[in-house]
Parts: sequence; C-alpha cells; structure tokens
Amino acid sequence: LPNSVSDEKKQMVANVEKQLEEARELLEQMELEVREIPPQSRGMYSSRMRSYKQEMGKLEADFKRSRIAYSDEVRNELLGDDGNSSENQRAHLLDNTERLERSSRRLEAGYQIAVET
Repeated sequence: LPNSVSDEKKQMVANVEKQLEEARELLEQMELEVREIPPQSRGMYSSRMRSYKQEMGKLEADFKRSRIAYSDEVRNELLGDDGNSSENQRAHLLDNTERLERSSRRLEAGYQIAVET
C-alpha cells in the first residue's frame, strides 16, 4: 500500500509538471500573439500577460514549496522522524540532567561524611 501511494504521488507530481510546462508554452505563444496586435490595443493585453505571468510564477513557487515539503515528509518517514523527536530528546536530556544532579549531591554528601569521619 505505501508503494502504491508513493507511485500515485509521483504520477501526480509528473502530471502537475507537465501541465505547468504546457501553461508556460501557452503563455509564450500568447505573448507572441500580443506582439502582433496593433499598438493601440496592445497595452491592455500586455497588462493581462504580465498578470498571467505573475500568477504562473506564484503557482510554480507554490508547487516547488510543496515538492520540498513532500520530500522532507518522505525523508522523515524513511528516517523514522515523527516530528516530536526533538521534544522527546529534550525531555530525555532533562531527565538525565536531573538524575546526574541527584547523583552528584549524593556523592558530595558521601564525601562530606568521609571527611568528617
């Protein structure tokens, strides 16, 4: 089951990449068409093209961020990192520190008794 889910995600990523590439090509074709429009009406279409390009840039950036997040998620799954490990490690470290301090106090008390004796 995990492999099928992973394969499905890979297919979805490939599909999105393909669609983004097609959208880029369409924008390029549209830009070429806008250049051929008479100058009096070119301004309106040029501003639309700029907004389309900005939107395309945002979509590509979102896709890139989601791919990075997905790869981090896969990495954490592979390494067995559940996201709470740093909190667990911190709690474990605090417990060990307390234990060490108690042992140090007992040793110090034992040393004092030995010196008095």
